[in-house]
Amino acid sequence: MKRFDVAQLAHVEIFTPDPDGTLWFFKEILGMSETAREGQSVYLRSYEDFYHHSLKVTERNEPGLGHVSWRASSKNSLERRVKDLEKSGAGKGWIDGDLGHGAAYQFVTPDNHRMEILWDIDYYQAAENETTSLKNRPQKRPNKGVPVRRIDHVNLMSSNVTANKNFMMDELGFNLREHVVKNDGSEIGSWLSVSPLVHELAFMGDQSTPERGLGKLHHIAFWYGFPQHLHDLSELLTENNIKIEAGPLKHGVSQAMCMYVFEPGGNRIELFGDSGYLIFDPDWKPVTWTEEEVEQAIIFYGAPLPDTYFKYGTPHVKSPVPSK
Repeated sequence: MKRFDVAQLAHVEIFTPDPDGTLWFFKEILGMSETAREGQSVYLRSYEDFYHHSLKVTERNEPGLGHVSWRASSKNSLERRVKDLEKSGAGKGWIDGDLGHGAAYQFVTPDNHRMEILWDIDYYQAAENETTSLKNRPQKRPNKGVPVRRIDHVNLMSSNVTANKNFMMDELGFNLREHVVKNDGSEIGSWLSVSPLVHELAFMGDQSTPERGLGKLHHIAFWYGFPQHLHDLSELLTENNIKIEAGPLKHGVSQAMCMYVFEPGGNRIELFGDSGYLIFDPDWKPVTWTEEEVEQAIIFYGAPLPDTYFKYGTPHVKSPVPSK
C-alpha cells in the first residue's frame, strides 16, 4: 500500500527576514488570504485551497525552507509511513500539531530538508462576506492582485538528486514522472508525484554549494490558471519593483507555462499553470531527458534561464558549509 499512502502536498513553511514585505507580496500581489497569526508566523491560503492554510510564513534572520507537509491518505496510511520512516533513520519524531492540523510526524530527506506527514487537518471556513455560490470552491475569487488558485508543488535543491528521489520513492511511495539524466547515469533533476499531477515535488542538483545537509529551497509554485494571468502579473510585478527572474516561458518537463520571481524576503516563487498535463496511466513509464536534451527539457520556448536559476537557493550559502 506504500504507493498510495501519501495523498497530497498539504502546506509549506518558508522563512523570511522581511515579514512585512513577504506578506504584502502574497496577499496584495498574489491575492492570498490570511487565516491566522501565532508568534512569529502567519498562515495563508489561496482561494481554491481547501485546508486551513497552504503557506506558513515565519520571521527568521534569513530566507529558506521551514518544512514541507504531506497529508497521508488515512490514519492507517500515516501509521505505515511512520513505521518505515522510523526504520530508515530519517524520522525525527512526533509533534502535537500546529494551527490548522493535528499531530504530525517529522522527518528529513538525505539533504536535510525538513518534512512532516499528518492526517488530522482543519478545513477552511469562509467568512460570510467570502462565501460563494460555487459549492465546489471554498471561497470567492479575491478582488486584489492577480490571485493564485492553489499551491502546486515545491522544488528542493540537493547535493544528490538520485539519493533524495529514491528516499521519497522508497519510504513514502512517490512516483517518478520525469527526470533529466546525465551521460554518466547521475540525475540533474527529478519530478515526482503521488497524484495525477506531473509533480508535487522536484529535486534539482545544486550547482553552487552541493554539500550534503543544507536543506535548501529552490522554489514554491502556485497554480495561477491561464496564460493571460502571467502577463497581468508581469505588469503588476514590474510596477511594484518585484524582480522577475525568468519568464514567462514554457517548460519541456511538465509542459507548463510559468514565471519565476523573488518575493521581498528572498525566496523564489514560481507561477505555474495552463498547459501542464495530468497522469492517469497506472503503468506510467517515467519520461527521461538526456544530458544533450537538458536545454529543451527546461525551456521548450522562451528566453534562456539566468545563472541564478541554477545556483541560487535559500538559504543562500556564499561559502561552502561542511556537512555535520
